[in-house]
Amino acid sequence: MKKLLASTCLVFGLAGAAHAADCGTVSVAVHNVQSAEVLAYVDKFILENGYGCTVETMPGDTVPSTTSMVEKGQPDISPETWVDLLPEIVPRGLAEGKIVMGAPALPDGGVQGWWIPKYVADAHPDIKTISDALKHPELFPDPEDSSKGVIFNGAEGWGATVVTAQLYKAYKAADQGFNLMNPGSAAGLDGAIAKAYERQEGFITYYWAPTSLLGKYEMVLLKFDAEHDPDEWKRCITNLSCPDPKVAAWPVDKVFTVLTKQFADSTSPEILAYFNTRGWTNDTVGRLMAWQTENQAAGEEGAKHFLEENKDLWKAWVPAEVAEKVEAAL
Repeated sequence: MKKLLASTCLVFGLAGAAHAADCGTVSVAVHNVQSAEVLAYVDKFILENGYGCTVETMPGDTVPSTTSMVEKGQPDISPETWVDLLPEIVPRGLAEGKIVMGAPALPDGGVQGWWIPKYVADAHPDIKTISDALKHPELFPDPEDSSKGVIFNGAEGWGATVVTAQLYKAYKAADQGFNLMNPGSAAGLDGAIAKAYERQEGFITYYWAPTSLLGKYEMVLLKFDAEHDPDEWKRCITNLSCPDPKVAAWPVDKVFTVLTKQFADSTSPEILAYFNTRGWTNDTVGRLMAWQTENQAAGEEGAKHFLEENKDLWKAWVPAEVAEKVEAAL
């Protein structure tokens, strides 16, 4: 999509109002993931009200949106892109000059692993690693058999469920008095966590961040007792039939904002600077998603709530004159 450009304005460094008039139409992918959806609408609000852009949103997700950006040049922006899901497309797009990387959308990265409730971690500060936790099955009683500890697995069909089952083997958790509970579905897992948390019971569970559930229920990620090993991960950790998995840490997924090269080259330096700066922590977006879930709020409502409640954070992403315009629009 062609942008309305005025290179003369850039040369002479005119004020933000002049740049706003030059922004033109920008296409932004709205992924069908809650964290990505609300970030897209934060970008939309700031671009439209702070920089004078016209933002067109289009449905998408990491794989189809990024592939389309590389092959078709559209959309202009994918706000939350899990780049590790595209091990061939992203490097090719960068090498061919079709896309550029902005700032990390999630500087913490996409995090998966085994978590325990914060109230358990606070009461037992010696528990830092998975091995530490597995020494104490009595702190994480299985609701079906209190003589055993419990680890909640993921839902049927998830790759993470296979990984957790293999790590359960690798850690010899059964020998240490733990059962692996299969909740059957995502709703079953969330229900088991919510029930145990509301009762202030101990448990170990697979989960990932950022999510609304971890925004609502404060949890602590257990450290692995080994570094990530890509070879072991491929050989055995992701293969349920493999009988002898070795302990290896879950990799942290890299999550970036991705722009088409055409958009990056044609937009104003101020807007490019915004996308090279903007990002939020898993805790921040987790709390926001929890608010959305509790209030049945869609992405646009969540974006406005974030902008109203976190002014110190987002004002650091933009110049003062842009922040004034966004705040006035709120």
